[in-house]
Order: sequence, then C-alpha cells, then structure tokens
Amino acid sequence: MSPSDATTLPVRPDRIFDRAEEWTDLARFACDDRPGTTLALVSGQRRQGKTVLLEALSRATGGFYFDGQAAAEAESLRRLAERLAEHTGADRPPHWHRWDEAAEALLALGDERPAVVIIDDFPELVGHSPALSSLLHCAFLRVHQERPHNRTRLILSGASPAVIRRLFGGPSSLHGLASLEVAVRPFGFRKAARFWGIRAPRLAVQVHAVVGGTPAYRGDLVCDDAPAGPDDFDAWLCRTVLNPRVPLFWEARHLLEQEGDYADRALCHSVLVAIAGGRSTPGGIADRLGASLHDVSHVLAAMRHHGLLHDEADAFRPGLTRYRIAEPLLAFEHAIAWPHRAALEQEETAQVWRRIRPDFDATVAAPHFAQLCREWVTQYAAWDTFGGAVHTAVRGTVPDPEGNARLDAEVVVRGTADGRPGALLSVGLARWNEAMDVPHLDRLRRILALVTAAGEDTGRTVLTCYSGVGFGPELRAAEAKGEVLLVGADRLYHGE
Repeated sequence: MSPSDATTLPVRPDRIFDRAEEWTDLARFACDDRPGTTLALVSGQRRQGKTVLLEALSRATGGFYFDGQAAAEAESLRRLAERLAEHTGADRPPHWHRWDEAAEALLALGDERPAVVIIDDFPELVGHSPALSSLLHCAFLRVHQERPHNRTRLILSGASPAVIRRLFGGPSSLHGLASLEVAVRPFGFRKAARFWGIRAPRLAVQVHAVVGGTPAYRGDLVCDDAPAGPDDFDAWLCRTVLNPRVPLFWEARHLLEQEGDYADRALCHSVLVAIAGGRSTPGGIADRLGASLHDVSHVLAAMRHHGLLHDEADAFRPGLTRYRIAEPLLAFEHAIAWPHRAALEQEETAQVWRRIRPDFDATVAAPHFAQLCREWVTQYAAWDTFGGAVHTAVRGTVPDPEGNARLDAEVVVRGTADGRPGALLSVGLARWNEAMDVPHLDRLRRILALVTAAGEDTGRTVLTCYSGVGFGPELRAAEAKGEVLLVGADRLYHGE
C-alpha cells in the first residue's frame, strides 16, 4: 500500500546515515491516509540502527513508540499504559489485566485519524507473554473487519534472527497480515567505509575485517573514534577493540549470549575458534577439537539457525559444506582476542598486539579480503567483467593428483552465459598481503586444467587475481594480453 502522490513524506534526519530506502518505505507506510488498519514488520540484528530509525519516524509522524523489554507481563503492561497516557495526555494510565485490552487500546488510536504505533523489540514481550502474537493477530483482524475506517499503522520490530523467523516468517499469523516488511541489515563494505570516513582501500578492508558494517560499533561503543589514516590502524585497534575499558572490547562475547540458549557454551566458543583459525568443514572442526562429529554438527546447526554462521557449498564439490562466521567482530574475537584475552587484560595492549599482528593478517584480514572479493563479484562487478550474469561467488577446492594435495581457489564465479545456467565464469585467487605475479597465474592455470579434465566447460572461464598489495610487471603484461583479470583493493571500493 502506498500513499497518494500528493502526500508529503517526512524528511529523514541528518543524523541517520544512509538508510534512505528503509526510511522511504517506512515513511510511505506511516503516511498512507487511506482507510484500513495496516501492519509493517521490521527486522534486523542488534546494533544496526532499527531503534534510531523507528524513534525518528515516531517523532516525525507524531506516532506512539514503545520499546519492549524482557520483563514480567504485568510490568510490561504497566510500562505500556504509562507511555500511552503520556502520549495521549490522559490524566492517569489505564489499568490493563491482559494483552488483548492493551492491543485494543493501541489499535483504537487510529479510529479518528491516522496513527503510527511502533512496538520495538516485540520478541522481548512475546518471550514473557507467548500468546501475545495470537492476541494481537485477533485484535488486528477484529478492528480491520468491524472498523474499516480505522487508520492505525502498526509497526512491529525485532532483532534475533531465529525469533524473527518464528514470529514474522511465512507460516506465522502476523506475516500474513503485513503489507510491508523491512530488513535493516549491516552496511555493505563500500557504504561502511563511507560511514567510518575512510578513503584508503586497505585501511577500509582492515577496519571492516574487525567491525564489519554495524553502525553502532562506531557511535555507541567506541565514542566515534575512527582511525585517522592507514598509519593509525594499529593504535586505533589498541585503544578501542583491544581495550578492556572500551565497551566494544566486550561486545563480541555478548553476541553469542544474546542469540539463544546453547547447552554447551564452551563448545560453541571452541567451534568459533576453530572456524576463525581456518577449519571450515564439520569434519575439520571436529578433528581440530577432538569432539564428535555429531556434537559439532549440532552446534553448527544451532549457530547457523541464530544467524551467527553462514554455510556454503564448495564450488567444485557440492557435497562439501563450509562454514564462516557471519559477524566480523565475532571472527576477530575468536581468532585474535579470545586466545590472548589474559595477556590483553594483564599486559600493555600495544606490546601484545605487536606479537599477534601477523596472526591478524593471516587469520582475519586475509580471509575477510577474500570474502569482500566475492561480494564485489556479486554486487559491484559489471556484467561484461566475467562475460555473463553472475549468480554465485564461493570458494572451491580441487584435488591435485600430481602433488597429492589440494588446490584452493578463493573466488569461483558461476552464472549464466549464452543461456547456460551454472556456467563457470571465473576462477580466482585472493591474496591480502602478497604481491601477485606469474606463479599465481600458473596456479590458476593448473586449477583450470584439473576442472577441465573433470568435465567442466571452461572455454570462457576468466582467470582472475585479487590482491590487497598489487601485481608484478609480468602479471600486468599477461593482463594486457587478455590472459588474466586483475582486481586490486582500489577496484573493490571504487570500480566495476
């Protein structure tokens, strides 16, 4: 549902960075003055700015905003009644015994005029009042049918991915009523660089490898402290993420605690340490931990369900599943901070960082750079870059019989070319701290020969080198001959 062309939408406040599409969608929903009760669902993990967005929308439209908290049902009803009395100017708060009474009062705000009603952190309320979703569903239908003139614009928001899927997902009763669904996601790597005010591509990769695209990590948790330039990265890390006196130091461990109940927290942390250290398959993780594959698979499934892990099939071996940590800060924590937590709390931070800096480049920055290369392929590369419509970009592994080893390609691109879906558009290597030259091209040629021998059609496959440092003269010459495509950090952030 959208308002008429004559409707003037409220202007997005300057303090909200970007989020233009989300703001426009919500503003149109809120300002629709046509008869009929409507529902919008807003989802997204914590720290992404949902509350800032919804509070600003409430102020801009004169709407009612209520922040749900984990509390007993009676306490939540009391808080809601007090907020509603403040909003309406009533002499005293209503006294509700049940949620259906509260739901009716909230929806009644739109009986006489358009009214925006926002319930933030809705799952927190449902956690202590499981029937709330059904009660709200019934109240919504009743108002919609009995008072068709009602113009309440109800917005429900929530954070936990697993809970959101249950409350707002396809089978849920609320999902069927919603006329708008808005997902507030972390900023992409290009937008995150602008948000942090970073222009140097290598510095942007380093910062994104630590804090990702979560906006609150700059404002709320490090008091707007951003690196002054490439030479300030080490010092910035020591005074913020690795500083026990700064809230961001403790944030990663809270992420695991907030996203659901796990029977074995210790095993969860150990699994994350194994993945951050390079073990990405269930078998490899179990072997690293000396744990049973059954136990590890159970933990992997739980963390994936809660949005903490992503799983991806190998580009050349579809039966092989790899896992990666979804949140960069969580990956940084378990690769760097967690193994050295005692030293960071007891020794001078800069001294500890100097010792573990090589580990950061190898286990955090390098795989993160490869992931950004894959995201560049799917989000920013021009159509003619790989000669087809890109569908996926993932890692791939091929066995090499001659060396009795395996060869990894960090960026394997598949898509549609000449009407053929699943075509192998490109095979690429990604090197963060290594200048690439002909030996890397030779490695790509070997990989291509192996997949060709396995029956893959490679007639139009583009060999690609991605480097965070640069490329040697011979490789540049090979590029000029059309033998290889070269993508540097600058192109990731500024080119197609």
